[in-house]
Amino acid sequence: MTTLVLCVDRSNDVGAKSGASMPVAGWEAVRSLVTDVGLADPEDASVNCLLEALRVARDLTDSGDDATVAVVSGGGESRVGADRAIAQQIDDLIERYDPESAIVVVDSAEDERVVPIVESRVGVDGVDRVVVRQARDIESTYYLLKQFLGDEEMRQTVLVPLGVALLVLPALAIQFSTQVAMAGLASLLGAVLLYKGLAIDDRLENTPEQVREALYSGQVSVVTYAVAVGLALVGAFLGGLSATDAASEPALIRVAFFAYDAVPWLALAALTASAGRLVDERIRDERLTSPVLNLPFGVVAVGLVVRGFTGYFLERQAGVDHLRLALSGTEITFQPGQRLLGFIVAGVVVSLIGVRVAARVTEDVEEADGIEADAEPEQS
Repeated sequence: MTTLVLCVDRSNDVGAKSGASMPVAGWEAVRSLVTDVGLADPEDASVNCLLEALRVARDLTDSGDDATVAVVSGGGESRVGADRAIAQQIDDLIERYDPESAIVVVDSAEDERVVPIVESRVGVDGVDRVVVRQARDIESTYYLLKQFLGDEEMRQTVLVPLGVALLVLPALAIQFSTQVAMAGLASLLGAVLLYKGLAIDDRLENTPEQVREALYSGQVSVVTYAVAVGLALVGAFLGGLSATDAASEPALIRVAFFAYDAVPWLALAALTASAGRLVDERIRDERLTSPVLNLPFGVVAVGLVVRGFTGYFLERQAGVDHLRLALSGTEITFQPGQRLLGFIVAGVVVSLIGVRVAARVTEDVEEADGIEADAEPEQS
């Protein structure tokens, strides 16, 4: 009775690490393949799967059966391609050895999905699932922990936040209550998860170098950014004072007070920062792009709209029905809704002006580039 002992590697780990052409059949060929895969990656479970296939073939031979051990491995970029490659290899083995039955040896659930492909070509007497015993023992846990501690990036990502949390938790529990301590711990861990999940560390990795280059190159934006930070702090301070004075009011009204006093300063800070970037772009590239030109107008437009809405909320909360404005001896009365509409219209107008200015400047730059491009061939 001819039996084919078939070791299945659907993920093509064996073929990729050994470089052998699949399928591999025969006792000596498979034993040599075990050595190649083991030397390439001693921790690969495929080594145990290959050894199990050799053991099964040896036991069948000792019992008087004619057993042939073989290895098939998936290929291709998709699972369908891998299964087709395995099916073709099995057909080659069946044509070469004409087995009456097969025993499939696998080491994972993914490899076991290939069993129906084998059954459609030859009768399968059994499926041998290889489980590495060390994976259940404490010895494996020790080596996994040792690998984890040897990885510097993993230590910084997991152990440092965990150590800080364990240091902060007792201090918070002593100073405050247990609930406050647990809430602080949860906030710290949440901040760490967001920091890594949003890849903020990758974005900040080159920040010191960029700041150093900006200082050495004399960029105007360095100064304007510093001024913008100061203006933003002033705005936050004044907004905080307004919100504190309205401590007896509902939370929504306190937010409106904060935004009403802080938004002009925040808009001025953003305008200052964008102006510095505008000057740097002009000096470096000798031309201005549309997004850079749109930024100052967009900042002013958003500031006007936010200021208008927060002023409307505060007027309605205070019970103000109208506002009076004296111009050249003429008194003009504005309703809160009219005032809000004026701010909205002003914001839209400023935004449209920005779009028009950016489009006009971009067209002029393109025309100048076209003229220069036409002039160069004439000179040559």
